[in-house]
Amino acid sequence: MSGSPVGALCDLTVGGVDLAYRVVGDPADPPLVLLHGLGDDERDWHSVLPALADRHRVYALDLRGHGRSARPGRYSFELMRDDVLGFLDAVDVERCAMIGHSMGGTVAILLAEAAPHRLTHLVVEDVFAPRPGTLRRPPLTPPDAPTPFDFAAVNAIRAQLDDPDPAWWDRTDTVDVPTLVIGGGPDSTMPQHLLAEMVDRMPDATLVTIGGGHHVHVNRPAEFAAAVLGFLAARAVR
Repeated sequence: MSGSPVGALCDLTVGGVDLAYRVVGDPADPPLVLLHGLGDDERDWHSVLPALADRHRVYALDLRGHGRSARPGRYSFELMRDDVLGFLDAVDVERCAMIGHSMGGTVAILLAEAAPHRLTHLVVEDVFAPRPGTLRRPPLTPPDAPTPFDFAAVNAIRAQLDDPDPAWWDRTDTVDVPTLVIGGGPDSTMPQHLLAEMVDRMPDATLVTIGGGHHVHVNRPAEFAAAVLGFLAARAVR
């Protein structure tokens, strides 16, 4: 992991939950929100943050139970979605582009389904909307050593992936936000054909396979940043 990029580490309270975040970039630039994967935090974006912040005002959140954010003991995709909506209100961002990786990508998809008017663009990295019968994620045994996240969040999220709400997949055909889905290719642990099936359901979505496995932004940072910035620049804000 590279050293911490410039910017400010901040925190605020949304619905009684303290959320931490890093903010980088010119306040006059278009806002861009980054949502990390399960077990990660805002530091996971450091490999691409400087490139993204060169053109955007970037907010990289620690989702509840992760990083410097609070560990309230209650975790679900829906709660995280609502945290992000509350965060946008708290920082006075009416509309933004959003990038979500893995768990964060699912949160972003659910947000796009519930409140598409809050997004100008959606970027989803190596994940698809959870679909019944596609992912087996049995509970894991907590490790003996402390973790930089609340391990209760791991099994709560895994349980939802194992038995998701069918509406999450069904509603992908209503997401008309301009969407870029980035695939990790054959080295990914995610079934790539399901990324393609989701893109086919979305009214305005494109699939780009970069490779690098599940963590494209970490393993192929230059290609990831180029794909994202090209997409954001090419698609005018509606």
